[in-house]
Amino acid sequence: MPQTPQEVLKLIQEQEIKIIDLKFIDTPGIWQHCSFYQDQIDESSFVEGVAFDGSSIRGWKAINESDMAMVPDPKTAWIDPFMKEKTLSMICSIKEPRTGEWYNRDPRTIAQKAVDYLISTGLGDVAFIGPEAEFFIFDDVRFDQTENKGYYFLDSVEGRWNSGKEEGPNLAYKPRYKEAYFPVPPTDTQQDIRTEMLLTMAECGVPIEKHHHEVATGGQNELGIKFATLVDAADYLMTYKYVIKNVAKKYGKTVTFMPKPLFQDNGSGMHTHQSIWKDGQPLFAGDKYAGLSQMALHYIGGLLKHAPALLALTNPTTNSYKRLVPGFEAPVNLAYSQGNRSASIRIPLSGSNPKAKRLEFRCPDATCNPYLAFAAMLCAGIDGIKNQIDPGEPLDVDIYELSPEELAKVPSTPGSLEGALEALEKDHAFLTETGVFTEDFIQTWISYKLDKEVNPMRLRPHPYEFALYYDC
Repeated sequence: MPQTPQEVLKLIQEQEIKIIDLKFIDTPGIWQHCSFYQDQIDESSFVEGVAFDGSSIRGWKAINESDMAMVPDPKTAWIDPFMKEKTLSMICSIKEPRTGEWYNRDPRTIAQKAVDYLISTGLGDVAFIGPEAEFFIFDDVRFDQTENKGYYFLDSVEGRWNSGKEEGPNLAYKPRYKEAYFPVPPTDTQQDIRTEMLLTMAECGVPIEKHHHEVATGGQNELGIKFATLVDAADYLMTYKYVIKNVAKKYGKTVTFMPKPLFQDNGSGMHTHQSIWKDGQPLFAGDKYAGLSQMALHYIGGLLKHAPALLALTNPTTNSYKRLVPGFEAPVNLAYSQGNRSASIRIPLSGSNPKAKRLEFRCPDATCNPYLAFAAMLCAGIDGIKNQIDPGEPLDVDIYELSPEELAKVPSTPGSLEGALEALEKDHAFLTETGVFTEDFIQTWISYKLDKEVNPMRLRPHPYEFALYYDC
């Protein structure tokens, strides 16, 4: 893969690439793009950027201050495998063209500021992030909401609900509810599509590891990618989502990263592995609990203290809180443990290798904007280190065997997006005092989520309400 502007321009010339596709992320976390003829990209594009109108991007500029510039990162260049005409893709950060300053609402810029902040503290020089994003592959998805109706319909050839359907013929082998982890074909019908997804990601520069079926029936899956530095990890996750959705489309299928599309089966999370290094050495390995260092425990303390506010960025949809429900499989307990998967922070086994020592924050899901989520988690962890926040005792007991009195002592995650946004409103100094997030961005995020998601959901009757209340 190219590393410099000169190498990118040489690749364009040698491979006679005519179309350059520049991608950037909007505030909620969806890629946007614009394609340029090759003569529109030169060395200055990698410094000054390429102009565009930012007034229609969600959460960005007003129409009277709409001029923005996309600045491509040459290290993110790859040939798009889904385009008929050979197309070079690059991921961009956003600049204010009049001032030359990086745009303070650009999520990728915020992520880089988080890394810069880590370095400025002297605590470390690299933050490694390893996201594990789960998703569903469906065969048919329909939904609608009007004044007099509202519904959704999902279907999958793997769905256990189709075990009695006349499929001409029905070949059975439908994974059972909550029992679809690691079955072999023919029960696992999605081996080939996952393999193509994984190998296509590798072609796009994503460091790959593995793939497998996940716990839920109806086509829940996960592809494993290697950990990377914070900004690279967010770039890779966006490429991951892009590739998976487009490979699925080739097969006549559709993908969603919604945390809870199915009722009464497992939701999709994004367990996020984290560690800090300095001068090439891992800093989270030590002689404390589960082989952690004191720094790692303080990092955990920061995550736990700020978790209610963090979830407004790591679990930023109303659907996120259909997954994060106490008493089910979700990691809602704000505690840490080396083996308890109901705890929000788990310490994975790493053997005797200090470089593998890390912690895993299990709350996030892949509806998040990864640049914002990773930056916020790092800021919370650094706050824990700087202020030596004690994470308390680990939760190494079976949460389901605790008495109500014991369980009441374990704090839990917010029960709704509104609750997480309220927590963020009260607790965001750890984000803004660092200079990573601005007060303007935090208030814009809260207002956007309330106005565009929380309040519109309040206005709409839910189908199940008719079952509960129609005859009252």
